[in-house]
Amino acid sequence: MSTEENPAAAPRSLAEALRGRDDVSLAALLRSRPDLITPVPTDLTQLATRAGTRASVVRALERLDRFTLQTAQALAIAPDPATYAELLGLMAGDDGDPAVSAALPHALGTLRAQALVWGGDDRLRLVRTARELLAPSPQHPSPTGLGPTVREAGAGISPGRVQEILATAGLPSTHDSVSALNALAGLFADPEQMSALLDQAPSESVEVLERLVWGPPYGQVTADPAPRLRWLLDRGLLLPTAPGTVVLPREVALRLRAGRAHRTTEPVPPPVEAAAAHRPQLVDATAAGQAYTALATVEELLKDWHEGGPAVLRAGGLSVRDLKRTAVALDVPEPVAAFWVELAYAAGLLASDGEADERYAATPAYDEWREGPAGERWARLATAWLAATRTPGLVGERDAKDRTLSALGPGLDRSAAPEVRHRVLALLAGLPEGAAPDAGSLLARLSWERPPRADRTGGGAPSPYARRTPAQPAEGTRGVAARAGGSGAPGYPADGASGAGGEDDLRSRLARWTLAEAEMLGVTGRGALSSHGRALIGAPPAPRHADTRTEPAGPGDKLPVHHRQTPVPPALSPAEQATAAAAAGRLLDPLLPEPLDHVLLQADLTAVAPGPLERPLADMLGVLADVESKGGATVYRFTPASVRRALDAGQSAADLHAFLAAHSRTPVPQPLAYLIDDVARRHGHLRVGAASSYVRCDDDAVLNEILADKRAAGLGLRRLAPTVLAARTDPAALLEGLRAMGFAPAAESAEGDVLIARADAYRTPPRTPPEPVPDGPPVPDDTLLAAAIRAVRAGDLASTAPRRPVAGAADTAPGELPRTTAAETLAGLQAAVLTNDTLWIGYVNAEGGASQRVIAPIRVEGGFVTAYDHTADEVRTYPLHRITGVAELGE
Repeated sequence: MSTEENPAAAPRSLAEALRGRDDVSLAALLRSRPDLITPVPTDLTQLATRAGTRASVVRALERLDRFTLQTAQALAIAPDPATYAELLGLMAGDDGDPAVSAALPHALGTLRAQALVWGGDDRLRLVRTARELLAPSPQHPSPTGLGPTVREAGAGISPGRVQEILATAGLPSTHDSVSALNALAGLFADPEQMSALLDQAPSESVEVLERLVWGPPYGQVTADPAPRLRWLLDRGLLLPTAPGTVVLPREVALRLRAGRAHRTTEPVPPPVEAAAAHRPQLVDATAAGQAYTALATVEELLKDWHEGGPAVLRAGGLSVRDLKRTAVALDVPEPVAAFWVELAYAAGLLASDGEADERYAATPAYDEWREGPAGERWARLATAWLAATRTPGLVGERDAKDRTLSALGPGLDRSAAPEVRHRVLALLAGLPEGAAPDAGSLLARLSWERPPRADRTGGGAPSPYARRTPAQPAEGTRGVAARAGGSGAPGYPADGASGAGGEDDLRSRLARWTLAEAEMLGVTGRGALSSHGRALIGAPPAPRHADTRTEPAGPGDKLPVHHRQTPVPPALSPAEQATAAAAAGRLLDPLLPEPLDHVLLQADLTAVAPGPLERPLADMLGVLADVESKGGATVYRFTPASVRRALDAGQSAADLHAFLAAHSRTPVPQPLAYLIDDVARRHGHLRVGAASSYVRCDDDAVLNEILADKRAAGLGLRRLAPTVLAARTDPAALLEGLRAMGFAPAAESAEGDVLIARADAYRTPPRTPPEPVPDGPPVPDDTLLAAAIRAVRAGDLASTAPRRPVAGAADTAPGELPRTTAAETLAGLQAAVLTNDTLWIGYVNAEGGASQRVIAPIRVEGGFVTAYDHTADEVRTYPLHRITGVAELGE
């Protein structure tokens, strides 16, 4: 039964409207607006109050799509309350728009579900706070471009002037200003009378109205307006609001707009267009190649920092110089290097060691990660990227305090990043298989789903009419000058946004960064979402497009788009994300190249790896040789320094010869064998230890040569014995100095044994990955929702159930705790135990918090009452001295 048939059933407040909802509807509300459940409200009245607070309403409005937001904006300028027909007229216009008529019920349902609108179709009410935020005013222009109503604009006009306007407009005079303004508003709202009035208007006056009709509605006039302006002012088509300022009344603008509140409505989301199409197999192969490169790049990064990476800045993060060095080592641009560093940090593979001389290094989790299957390792990186709120694209920019944002430093967290990444990938999943998106259409879709601040408040961008001012009147007046609607108008508050539009610009940049990062990480290939990328976000397999091409399309070559695209998959819970990541890793594994167990040695002291190498082979070859070039095949070069590095790691010349012979498909070249033997012959001939430090050698001629070398002057050497030199420098500096002079010394322990330096010996203490910065309260799970709804229902029952005071108890005002004496409280509880009645009690806890509860007493003894608490849905025990009073529930 509608409220028109049963007026008594119409809710009189938002609390009553919420009271009429079922549990499913309440759960949907709390899920869409999780801030309402933190903490759990005591009853539905408190829930309604919280739903109407400014912070909560702003947050809810920010998450509406463009058409739903336009619907709320139309309700903000409609009468309060408004009918569905009035709302439809504002959205679809006098002529009606079938697309708007079809989409409006869903938009209105969304506003109702989120408790921004309440009431039946005959009495639609926008929450008061939302109306205050969205209604137009000089300080807060509306995206509708409308001004105040005739009643609002004419409130400051003198009664005599109002009667003059009525007479000039052809209306009879009234007994007061209120009725006069009502009559004028009725004239402007009547299509026939308004048409007759405009037919009499000079063409210059109509031109002024046309310039103001879509906003901004304010203009400026001189003390002596031109005739075309005087004609409008005399008939109330322009009304003064302040000295020298006039406004186009809302009723006039709506009539000139044919009833439309917005110049353009967007009831249907813009489709994401495909810019190119590729064979799905090519997309998966390209993405797999990028995924392999991602794994190799992260390993190379952490291998480069295996002995302790760059120092941590005092303010935190990586210095610009160290980022440049890392970029050179990885052979990538600095922004790309920042992405890989942040990715390793987000995955928990990289952290600071926490020492006094704090440095970055690999974590113990890195050793576990690098031993896993390639698919699992990639899935860990991709999952960390999806959930990370740290934004590497901001590295190098400046924060609000004009400080440079550094990689791994503070200030890079943006809570919107995970949501934008998921939305971008989800929209890619809606395209046909193998289709790469057009970036412009993708950004347009994201902008529709989360409109820019200018669309929410009208304060983010100037009106397109800001420069369209009427020509100067010949009589020396300034005429009407349209004011920029967004100038200085404050928008909704947004954390981390700098200036108007900052948040919206960040979301657009996040979307562009997501496309680039997904390609580098191997989630996409050639711009299209790969099969393992679909599995990563839990999307079903994509449909094959009828026009899918077997060859890549050229640049800018757009494809036809499905009239109905694949539904966008929802965000996954942590457990679902873990399952999806495992499935993505299994899909990727067969696409990655199998590691090889051999290389090709060449006579120019190089080795060619025709593909990825098995880990033991790659690790040993990385110590024995230097990487010269990368690509489809990796080229390693053997040098005296690299061979000495292998000998320092504990290998002997015989071990190196055996290793190369076992893993080369070609014979070991003679120059390489000579190089190994020559370096091994001199390796360890000198011994360096700690005195501060010393050098010892059985051949005193070598020590004489060192002492005679001018390059040894800085080492502070002096002879202690024919075979021993002492030095003022520490052993590490002495080793480096002698190696720079062309010698190959070996370090030794206090016992005289050669020290073996492992390349992967240094690790940080165990570290956990950085926690993402949440974008507001977390969405409650089903268990929490069910418990919260039970508590709210029970609390509402306690506050709204009819009550009958016990005999002798004082009268209790609605909402107050019952008050009875100790004897009356005890008698009421004992009687309820005998009759199995349910009571309403007031209770004060140990912290002094007062609440009201509905209980069914079970037992009263020892100064305590044991009862089933309907509010908490469990059996509890309450001290009698903390119960303020009892009352029986009515029928």
